[in-house]
Amino acid sequence: MSVERPTINTPIAFQDPLPDRVDVVIIGGGVVGIFSALYMARRGMNVLVCEKGRVAGEQSSRNWGWIRQQGRDHAELPIMTRALNLWHEVNRETNGACGIRTCGTTYLAETDGSGKKDWGFLELAEDAGLDTRLLSKAEIAALYGDASDARWSSAMHTASDACGEPWQAVPAVAHLAQREGVLIREACAARALDIEAGSIKGVVTQDGTVGCDQVVLAAGAWSSLFARKHGVQIPQLAVRSTVARTAEMPEFLSGCTSDEEIALRRRQDGAYSVAANGTLSVYAGPDAFRHFRKYIPHLSAAWNEVRPHPAAPIGYPDAWYTPRDWAADEVSPFERQPVLEPKPKESELAKIKRRFAARFPKLGPLKLSSAWAGMIDAMPDVVPIVDRVPTLDGLIMATGMSGHGFGIGPGFGEIVARMASGEDPGFDMTRFRFGRFTDGSKLELGPLL
Repeated sequence: MSVERPTINTPIAFQDPLPDRVDVVIIGGGVVGIFSALYMARRGMNVLVCEKGRVAGEQSSRNWGWIRQQGRDHAELPIMTRALNLWHEVNRETNGACGIRTCGTTYLAETDGSGKKDWGFLELAEDAGLDTRLLSKAEIAALYGDASDARWSSAMHTASDACGEPWQAVPAVAHLAQREGVLIREACAARALDIEAGSIKGVVTQDGTVGCDQVVLAAGAWSSLFARKHGVQIPQLAVRSTVARTAEMPEFLSGCTSDEEIALRRRQDGAYSVAANGTLSVYAGPDAFRHFRKYIPHLSAAWNEVRPHPAAPIGYPDAWYTPRDWAADEVSPFERQPVLEPKPKESELAKIKRRFAARFPKLGPLKLSSAWAGMIDAMPDVVPIVDRVPTLDGLIMATGMSGHGFGIGPGFGEIVARMASGEDPGFDMTRFRFGRFTDGSKLELGPLL
């Protein structure tokens, strides 16, 4: 299966009729929203997914495509292991349309003064029973065959990790969910919640109102803007990251690999997805100023990776002139920007080429066939909120995946489905609770990669 990355020009593929009432409305047709819908349907629930643009049109098709356990936050790891199994399961159910394959994840460290790097994840991996290990110098040297100058001093590898093709995978799962009874409607923005006496009674969309008792807010970079309209505040920011596709080239790496400066993944189409590490762009906007103090620990730990910009383009979630309130019967910011299409940064593409050439001089100048950018829904501690909102009965929030959502999406989707059906989530969700930023808890910073 080969499809193009979704854009606003992608023909609408999901246009189910708008029902009068369902059990749950899911706002957002990304990886978490679609998997939540699938697992709710398998629990006998009636579900509608409202997507303002196209299924997987934003970050769920713009990510690296890694499905990794390696380097995960301690609380995410058991959920990620479950997600890995679910990805393999759904790949079989879609006859391989998701492009999931076991390929392994490798983190590399360049030579420094000590010749070593502190691989703190190893102890956590051992406790979890993962196959994570350090590579020998001979294995590091042989990792890329003759393509590299073997500049790395240490490496950590998890052979059981996988990867997928994001622009194929999420739409394929959406078609599977639709066949199992989920209603999915693209180009249908949710404008507002219909609230009565502190409880949700429905969702007002651009196409009409749908009654429901529960809503899942899984709108990625747009979640904070939607929540704020209803008096629910979360310290979420949207951070831009640039990714590129190389021209087709001989395979010199089969898995997912990253060092301090560059990340690579072999694609099914014979090319590589490649990104420059440490080049995240943050726009100055109302939310950026409002939540700045909460991000100080993150900025202190990654001060050299964040690039500030003076203002977001018009229509972005935290742009200065983006409305923070609107009437339910008027056009919302979500309809005005149905698919967020950030421009890739030319300076980052230049870095990719330079860094690739420094590591793989024998392969010649790197040719890029395309490039894109995505807006990552970031949280101050680099882990998401997946919880019921205590101040609004019926609202479940699943957002702030912090660039790690594609891989773990099936796991959190299953958890959200359990929450909606009244089941135990199956995992300790304390780390992902809604109130952790306001209950006086000390911020616990998760892994930045």
